[in-house]
Amino acid sequence: MKDLAVLAYELREDVVDMIVEGGAGHIGGDMSVMEILTELYFDQMNISPQNMDDPKRDKFVMSKGHSVEAYYAVLARKGFFDIQEVIAQFSKFGSKYIGHPNNKLPGIEMNSGSLGHGLPVCVGMALAGKMDGQDYRVYTVMGDGELAEGSVWEGAMAAGHYKLDNLCAVVDRNRLQISGNTEEVMGHDDLHQRFHSFGWHVIDVEDGNDIGQLKEAFDTAKTIKEKPTVLIANTIKGKGSKVMEDKASWHHKVPKEEELEQIKKDLKEKKEALQNGKNS
Repeated sequence: MKDLAVLAYELREDVVDMIVEGGAGHIGGDMSVMEILTELYFDQMNISPQNMDDPKRDKFVMSKGHSVEAYYAVLARKGFFDIQEVIAQFSKFGSKYIGHPNNKLPGIEMNSGSLGHGLPVCVGMALAGKMDGQDYRVYTVMGDGELAEGSVWEGAMAAGHYKLDNLCAVVDRNRLQISGNTEEVMGHDDLHQRFHSFGWHVIDVEDGNDIGQLKEAFDTAKTIKEKPTVLIANTIKGKGSKVMEDKASWHHKVPKEEELEQIKKDLKEKKEALQNGKNS
């Protein structure tokens, strides 16, 4: 777990380089979701460059596709493509490393970013697995602002109806979206009860930026029968630097020179603290 916690900060450093070089990026959500993606790809899911065409592989959809920089960083570290190529080409004219997931790249199941689509698609993937007698699992990560989309709840209703216990959704609950605090834009503080009423097993992750808590939650999800599972992961937007943390203005932003210097300093200090066995 310590190694994965350190890795999450190394990947944050890759994200910063990517966004600065590309001149664009949803840095706040990248930082909040990083431990979730790290735990999924390096501890939970049966997916790798070696089995990415195997029908029995686990499936993942990054529904909050605007946080693609974090997704690219994780996939590159997993071996699907080269991180230096991503950093050099991200968001450039003609690049395949565009600002939302591109399924022409290895390891990416579907184009996403038009919010509200990831969960319904994953319902179809999970239902197909049940019908074909496959034991793969299906995962998706959604933003909390995304939950204002009606298609999310149509998917949730279908998943509960079909008892898709091979489906696990994660809500990156950082409570901020592009237009401000989620509870002011479209509140859903009753999120646990809401998913429960649709027939889901709900796990509240107190600290969604803690690898240990995420591992416990994902491990539990694998034991749940006859119900899909959702993790409500309470995270911090801009996690890792005091420049960005819990600030809606960092939803989409490129750091200025002074901000960049402080962000890199903060990330390095957090990573070293974890390496030395201290809490981030």
